[in-house]
Formats: sequence, C-alpha cells, structure tokens
Amino acid sequence: MSSLTFSVLFVAFLAASLVVRFWLASRHIRHVLAHRAAVPAEFAEKIPLAAHQKAADYTVARTKFGLVTLAISTAVLIAFTLLGGLQWLSGTILGWTGGPDMWYQIGLVAAFGIISGLVDLPFDYYRQFRLEARFGFNKMTPGLFFSDMVKQSLIGAVIGLPLLWVVLTLMEKAGALWWLYTWIVLCAFQLLMLVIYPSFIAPLFNKFTALEDDSLRSRIEGLMQRVGFASKGLFVMDGSKRSAHGNAYFSGFGSGKRIVFFDTLLARLAPQEIEAVLAHELGHFKLKHIVKRVTVMFGISLAFLALLGYLKGQVWFYTGLGVNPLLFGSNNAMALILFMLALPIFTFLLSPLSSLTSRKHEFEADAFAAQHTNAQDLVSALVKLYEDNASTLTPDPLHSAFYDSHPPASLRIGRLNLAQGASAH
Repeated sequence: MSSLTFSVLFVAFLAASLVVRFWLASRHIRHVLAHRAAVPAEFAEKIPLAAHQKAADYTVARTKFGLVTLAISTAVLIAFTLLGGLQWLSGTILGWTGGPDMWYQIGLVAAFGIISGLVDLPFDYYRQFRLEARFGFNKMTPGLFFSDMVKQSLIGAVIGLPLLWVVLTLMEKAGALWWLYTWIVLCAFQLLMLVIYPSFIAPLFNKFTALEDDSLRSRIEGLMQRVGFASKGLFVMDGSKRSAHGNAYFSGFGSGKRIVFFDTLLARLAPQEIEAVLAHELGHFKLKHIVKRVTVMFGISLAFLALLGYLKGQVWFYTGLGVNPLLFGSNNAMALILFMLALPIFTFLLSPLSSLTSRKHEFEADAFAAQHTNAQDLVSALVKLYEDNASTLTPDPLHSAFYDSHPPASLRIGRLNLAQGASAH
C-alpha cells in the first residue's frame, strides 16, 4: 500500500465516522426534545414531569457538549498526524535525548500523553463544574478535582512507565513474535490490576467503610447465599463527595471479590430495592458475563497486537499519517502512538456489536434478578435511578442501539413486568 492510499483511507474513515456521529447526535437531540413535553405513559405515575424535563435537558446538554469535544478532538488528531504534530514532537524529543534510544521512546510517549491531557483538561473542568453543576450533580471542589488529577498522573507514571518500558523492550528484542509475548504481559498486568486496584489504588481516591446496616447486610448475605456467591466484604464508598449520581459495583475477582455501594445509592433506595439491584449485578457474575467480556477483550487485543506487529514494519503506515520514520533507530514508540490514534477511526463503525452484546447481558442479568428477588423491586429501583441520574426515558432508538451499553428504560422495565406477570401465573 502506498502512503497516499493509506492517507486517503484514513481521511475517508475519519470523515465517515464524523458524519455518522453528528447525524446520530442530531437525531438523538431532536427525538429527546420532541418527547420533552410529556412523561411516557408507562412512567406517568412514577416520574414527575419536572424530572422528565430535567433528564431531557441534561441529555441534550451532554450530547451538544459531546459534539464540541468531538470537533476539538478531531482537530487535535489531524494536527498530530496529517499536519505534522507528531513529526515535530519526535524531532524535539530526539534533540533533548540526543539519540533514538529508550529514553527517546519513553519521552515521546510521555510527551504525547502530557499534551493530550492538557488538551482534555479544560473540557474535563467544564464538564464537572459547569455541565454537571448546572444540573445539580457536581459535589466536587476545584481542589479535589486537581488533587485527583495529580494522583492519577503520579499513579499513571509509577505503573505505566515501567509497563511501557517492558512493552518497548519486547518490541525491540523479542523477535517476530514480540506481539504474542506483549499480549501475555498485558493480560497478566490487567489481571494483576483487578487484584491490587480495590485494596491499594481505589482507597487513594475514596473512603471505603464496612456496611453497618445490620438488616441490609443480613438481606444481602441471604441473597448471596441463595445464588452461591462468595464475597470478601460489603463496603460503602463516599461517592457523594464527587457526584450526586448513585451506583454499585463489584471489584476484584476470585476469593477477593468485594461489593461496593455508593453512599448516594443507599440513601435513595429501600432495602428491597438495593437487594434487587445487587441481584442484577450478581447475575453478571453467575451468568459468566464478566468472564465472557474479559475473554473477548483478550482475544481482540491479541488480534490488534498482531496487526500492530505487521504495521510497525510498513513505511506507509508512518508516512500515511504524517510521520517520517527514523532510518537509524527504533520507531516502536511512534508505532504505538499512531496505532492508538488510528485504530478507533477504523473500528468505529463496529461499535454497535459491542453495544448489542452488552444490552443482551443486561437483559439476562435483569431476568436473573427477577428470579431471585421481586421483579417489581428492581423496576422501582430502576425508575428511581433513572430519575436521580437524569437518564432520558426517550432516547432515539438508533442512537441508543449504536452507543448504549444498557437497554432503554421502557424495554428493560417492560420485560421485567412481563417476567413478573409470568411468575404470577
């Protein structure tokens, strides 16, 4: 392939993804606004009109802001690639390090990461302190925002830079099958992070305390016993210091699994509703959704690393994206950056496949919850969560099918009501 052909392909896929993204967003905005005036009939007795309209306004505001960030990120992508930004950055780092050695490669990736983070910073700040605050969700102070940013940067450097060195070393010295060895290392790293994150990293950002409500604890332990799930502990996280959004999640794996509730969730839901929400999450584990997702992720990463193994030796891959590869020295770091930038462009149109699988798993987890708890408890919990999180009840169907990992509220609750009716008979 010639570099010109690859450049044309890159621009064509980029343009196609932009057209699809803007078209879907405009459909979504029009659909949400068209249904803003009235609460859908199936929710009319459960959600006030004011809450429904707040969700519509929040959805529209987030979607419009997403279009702004998309336009800026596209401009930055073009600046890095076709306009020569990475070529300039490579020359600058090369001048600082004095040669294309490992310091140059790590410096190039680090500099790219720092510049990307600085570009994202004002948008992250606006999202937190303007968009989220406008709708009453932000609880974070500027001090906490920047404290989190510093912690994340330090943790990223402490963990990420040694990992980067290992990957670059394998790319340089492990021969033609470097991508296979790298895949093994990255899989092991991801599994290790599942172990160390709950105990060592998460507590750096939030406070975790044991669930003290004895009645709720007894209810949850009874549920876990019924479904055959073992947990290392039940914890409450002070999510309210950052956001009014509520959630619950699992962390860890094997015997180290732990269940974490946001304090905002416990404050809003009744004990039986919390049990139903937890039963849904337990369904993901018992139905092997987590294992399936991890397996697919590992398989896809292996295929992509094999593809990178081919691309890093092709001159057109570099020149087609605005970079002249080094004639004397390693181009491995540049290959990593270019691959990371180009891959989402060429795979964007495959996004609905991931969303489809995720929504299927959500329906299955709902059905599991309906089998082990009262389906109406999950329905009432979902209604409260949709209201509290200002999640629209009327998303554009095509936009939802393309992006959403969870089915629309009407479909989820409709199936749960059918399940409740079937069990009653």
